[in-house]
Formats: sequence, structure tokens, C-alpha cells
Amino acid sequence: MSDLSGENEGQKPKGVFSTLMANGDWLYLKGEYKKAIESYTTALTLKPDDKTCFVGRSKCYLKMGQSDSALKDAEASLKEDKTFFEGLYQKAEALYFMGEFEFALVFYHRGQKLRPQIQDFRLGIQKAQEAIENSVGCPSSVKLEIKGDLSFLEKDEERVQPITAIQNLTTEKKQQNKKTPKNEKTTKQLLGNFYSDKKCLENLLKDKTLVNSKTKSGEKLQDVIQSSLTYLDSCTEFWSQEKPICPGERERKSMHQKRSKPRHIAPTEPAQFLLKSLDDIAAELSSGNAEGSLKKAEEVMKIMQGWSEKEVPNKKEVLGSLHSCIGNALFDLGDTDKALEHHQKDLELAEQCKLPDAMLRALDHIGQVYAQTRQFSQAIEFWERKIPLVCDGLEKTWLFHEIGWCYLELGRHEEARDYGTRSAAAADEIADEKWQINANVLVAQSELKLGNFESCVSHFERALTKAKLQEDESAMNAIQKAVDEAKQHLPQ
Repeated sequence: MSDLSGENEGQKPKGVFSTLMANGDWLYLKGEYKKAIESYTTALTLKPDDKTCFVGRSKCYLKMGQSDSALKDAEASLKEDKTFFEGLYQKAEALYFMGEFEFALVFYHRGQKLRPQIQDFRLGIQKAQEAIENSVGCPSSVKLEIKGDLSFLEKDEERVQPITAIQNLTTEKKQQNKKTPKNEKTTKQLLGNFYSDKKCLENLLKDKTLVNSKTKSGEKLQDVIQSSLTYLDSCTEFWSQEKPICPGERERKSMHQKRSKPRHIAPTEPAQFLLKSLDDIAAELSSGNAEGSLKKAEEVMKIMQGWSEKEVPNKKEVLGSLHSCIGNALFDLGDTDKALEHHQKDLELAEQCKLPDAMLRALDHIGQVYAQTRQFSQAIEFWERKIPLVCDGLEKTWLFHEIGWCYLELGRHEEARDYGTRSAAAADEIADEKWQINANVLVAQSELKLGNFESCVSHFERALTKAKLQEDESAMNAIQKAVDEAKQHLPQ
């Protein structure tokens, strides 16, 4: 009796862990990243070394703009298995969003070598290469030298800090054809408020006692400061190519300053101001500062009201983007009614201007608000309007799945199965194993409700096969449990 009890106690944490993992995965798909992190963190207390759990939490951190935490979790997932491809991809992604493009490229390449059939690695290589070229010029302007500590390339060696590794690998050569700012005035114009940060870092670098100290992670502070300066220099070079400043051009006010009299701004300034403002608004939201994002968007909206169509030819399009940003911020703050109003205004403007991408954006957000508030019929209505406009394979896969999930919640199981089937077909077209799992699970759940137990088991088993290929232990455990339960309904 006591042995049986002990066995049950041993199995309980495993079941709880699988539930927490499945809950985290689902919350991530729904965009509730903070709650997903809580679920993954609790799961890690039960299995502290679970690599899939670390990857899941890393993805959430990355969505919230916390790249350092995302990198830390990605590296933890690789601690026991350096060839864990999901961990390699997540580490590459974290490094990419930290601006460490060269180092990210190394891990995208490593992952592609291990799993050449996964297109995410190929796309990662492409975007990292483009980012490097945009930051420091064409490849010919950068010489890679084989010197310094290259132990990060050795399979069994300890990881080298990304900052120092890139400094050892890359030596930037000034080319005559590179459009580098020629004086401090130009640099100040390009960097705006970041210029004062640059000067502060340069002054810190002169403090020999300070720069020789180390951070908690063991990095020399000198390396950290120098890396930040190198990044600012790269930004300056990039911005000088994107929006070159002529020597005779009058000095303009920083994009970060308040514009009390926008009607007197030079014609070129509104576009630059709006682009920068939209970037700032998005950055605030992605970092979890919904209130800051909302405040900034509302301020820009007021400024926009004072500008004419002549000053901003695409005024309606920009207003739509601002309504979208305000709607997203309100949604994160829990004010779904007002969020819905702004997303509907975004849709109205998109339809007036006949902008397919903006229409897709608005329809998507309206559907998400309705789904979050469990108004599934309305969510379906707006998401189904998206279908004729969607061309991207991944977006189709997601869209069909979400509509099917709404139908499942409404108890309309045949429609749920049909959309699940469409999602699975779209996932097969793009060879996305993650969504192949999700779609087949949706079909299986629908078939279970319809009493088609053989089909249910078949689709669960397809999902299980894909989960094994992905080496997704949490998905494997959850699906295997579902398969076992579904088989109980089969005739003996």
C-alpha cells in the first residue's frame, strides 16, 4: 500500500509540470507573456534543468523586450546539450535583438548545420547578414581576423561573452567611400539625445579605476562601455546613410524635444518625427510599459491634429497607426472597450485609404480583443474578414487555428475541425512543425467532441510525431496523455 502511495506521489509532480508547461505554451500563444513566464518559472521549480521550459520562458522575455533575460534562459537550455537546436535558435534570436548581429549569425549558422530543414535558421542568417551590412556597411568594409579568444566555436568549450567575442572577431576598417560623420556637430544631430549618453560613456572610459572593475557576470566594465560606444558609432554610421545631413543644413531640434509649434516645422521634419515617435511607442509597449506607450501615442496624436495633409500627405495612414498603438496599449492595461474603439477607428481609416496591410492589422487586433473577452462569435466575424487578404503562410496557419479555437469554445465542433484541417494544411505548406502540432491537436480535440475517436487518435498521434521531431518534451507528455485517454473510447 505504501509503495503504491509513494509511486503516486512521484507521478504527481510530473503531471503538474506537464500542466504548467502546457499552460505556459498556451498563454504564450495568446500573447499573455507575463502570465506565461509565471507558469514556466513555477514549472522550473519542479524540473530545474528542463531545456524546453527555459526556451519557452526565453521566448516570453524576448517578446517583452527583456533581451538579457531571454539570452540567459537560452544559454541555460544549452547547458547540458550544446546541440539543442531550439536553444541555439533562441540564443541567436536574443543576441540579434540585443544588436549583437555578428554573434547571432554564428548561432544561426550552427543551428542550420544541425537542422537544415528548419527555415527559421535560414531566415535568421538572412536578417542577421542584412543587419550587419546596414550597421557597418557592405561586407568588404569589414575584415574578420582569426585572433583572440575563439573558444566559443569549440563544441565543448565554455561560452565566451558575446561582447568580447565580437570585439576579437571584428576589426572595422574605415573606408573612403563610407559615409562616416565628419564632425561632432553632425554626430550630435544624428544621435539626438543619445549624444549626451555617448559623451558620458567616453568620460567613464577615462576613469582607469572604474574601467578595470568587473560586473557581476565577470565582464570587464571597459568591455561593456567600449561595446556601447561601438554600437552608438554603428548607429551613427547607419543613420548617416539613411538620412545624410549636408554640411550647410541648419541645425534642427532633437526629435525627442516637445514641439510646441508644429506648424512652423520644416517640411522634412514631420516624417522623421513620426517615424521616430512610432518606433518609441512600439518600444515602450514591447518592454512592458503600456502606460508610457499610451502617453506618447496620445501626445503624438495631438501634434498630428495640427498638421495639414500638405505637411503629412499620408496623414490618415499615420493616424490609423496611432489608433492601433493606443488600442494595443489600452488592451495591455485591461481597458478592452476603449481599445476596441481605437482599433475600429484604425479599420475605418484603413478602409478609406484602401490599405490592405493596415486592414489586416486592425482586423487582427479587433479579433484579439473579442477573443480575449470571450466574445468568440465577434472574433470569428472579424478574423474571417481577414482570410481573403492574407498571403503569408505562417499568418494563414495562425489565423485558421485561432478561428477554429473560437469555434471549439462555442461548441461548434464541425467548424472547429474544418478550420483545424485548414490550419494543418497551411502548416504543412510552410513545413512549420510547431504549428503542425497545434493544428493537429485542434483537429483531434474537435473529433473527440464529435465522437470520431479513431480520427481523434490519428491526429493526436500525428501531433505526437511532430513533437518528438521537435524534441518538445512538454508537448510530448501532454499529447501522449491525450492519446491514452482518447484510446480508452476505442472499441476493444
